[in-house]
Amino acid sequence: MSEAEALGGWIALARLGRPRGNRGEITAIGFAGGAERYQCVKIVRLFHPGDPNGRQAEIESAWEHAGRLILKFRGVDSISQAEELSGAEVCIPAADRQTLAAGEVYESNVIGCKVVERATGRDLGLVLALQETGGPALLELESGMLIPFARAICVEIDTAAKRIVVELPEGLEKLNSP
Repeated sequence: MSEAEALGGWIALARLGRPRGNRGEITAIGFAGGAERYQCVKIVRLFHPGDPNGRQAEIESAWEHAGRLILKFRGVDSISQAEELSGAEVCIPAADRQTLAAGEVYESNVIGCKVVERATGRDLGLVLALQETGGPALLELESGMLIPFARAICVEIDTAAKRIVVELPEGLEKLNSP
């Protein structure tokens, strides 16, 4: 969970990196899809670590260059101004998130869900984080167990009830034990 999300009511879309070019553009690690997602968002709040209030900003443009997300904010027109934004999270109010298709969930809604084994009803623990590995994301449980976040394994996902029911493949628990 990001620092801004921990403050409640905010969803982090990206984390700003370093300036790119000399006109105030800045690289970003996007959490919400490609550049087209950021072209639809205009007003955001930028939260630096330790700043509970953040500051409002307007995304002027968003594009990808060499596989990296580049953002340009209105009024940020120099390298030094862009450097001041480095490390900030780009956030929107939770209420402004796009509606998802049936069966899709926001990763941020999975954090804190209780994971239960379908066959036994055994509580496997809470989801602390999602790890991106290049394949399906992995649910990282408080016990240290990693479970692929795949439909074949996570057979019921109820983020409103904060519950995920899983059918663990044979041997997965042994793979996760020390």
